[in-house]
Amino acid sequence: MKNNIEIKSFSPYEEMIAYETLWARDGATLKRISEYLSHTNRPSKAQFFLDEYETKDKVKNFLSTIKKDFSVITAESYQYPPALKDPAHQIKLLYYKGDLGLLDSPKRISIVGARKASEDGKRRAAKIARILAKRGYIIVSGLAEGIDTAAMEAAISVGGKVIGVIGTPINEYYPKKNKELQDVVAKENLLLSHVPLYRYSKEHFNTKRFYFPQRNISMAAVSDATIIIEASDTSGTLTQARACISLNRRLFILNSCFEQENLLWPHKYEKKGAIRVREIQDILNVLGGDNEIN
Repeated sequence: MKNNIEIKSFSPYEEMIAYETLWARDGATLKRISEYLSHTNRPSKAQFFLDEYETKDKVKNFLSTIKKDFSVITAESYQYPPALKDPAHQIKLLYYKGDLGLLDSPKRISIVGARKASEDGKRRAAKIARILAKRGYIIVSGLAEGIDTAAMEAAISVGGKVIGVIGTPINEYYPKKNKELQDVVAKENLLLSHVPLYRYSKEHFNTKRFYFPQRNISMAAVSDATIIIEASDTSGTLTQARACISLNRRLFILNSCFEQENLLWPHKYEKKGAIRVREIQDILNVLGGDNEIN
């Protein structure tokens, strides 16, 4: 009983230390941490019983050097996005900056695609983002170069709201050129990250790329639907396509993807339930029924 009282009194900062310490353990992976926390959504409840004081001290010392201009939320909190409580979603703690209330909106749409996007692709992403933003949809994207950036900048330009989900720590910028955009997202909208700060600071560059696929799964989870503008057969965007099918989220694919004869993935996902988009009205018909474009 005494332990239960102590656990309930843990602050968000202590929850973060627990989460970071779990990540700092040798061999830690998102899957292993998820399995370890399978009986509780609160990192501190598991960490409370771990005798790893040396590791925890290293984590605490590291975190003491970081500017605390962000917040954390655990899966046990009533504010945690219901969409992320799906058993298929393994993240139990999120770092965020901005308005968490944006996750309560029933109109959240991801617009994603290639980093090395074509000019036509970026124009399509921007046009769709502007139209949806003007109709009150919140645009979700990953702040990557190419399609993500085009969609976010377009939505913001018409006064729309956006949610950025990044594959780096909440206090990092990637790519660096998007620092100004990321700051706007964090201050006036919502920025999310699941990436542990301490672990990331100690990792080799080549291993850091594994956080990006999970970022795409999170984007699919927090969105009611995903629109793929363009992507290759090996694009990380397809991680989000798979997640949409797994999580029963709507998946839209622009017809221009089908017109590229060398691509196999559009037809594969159409057979799994994805919706082919020949004109923007096709998206609105599914999302809002009578949202005619004037």
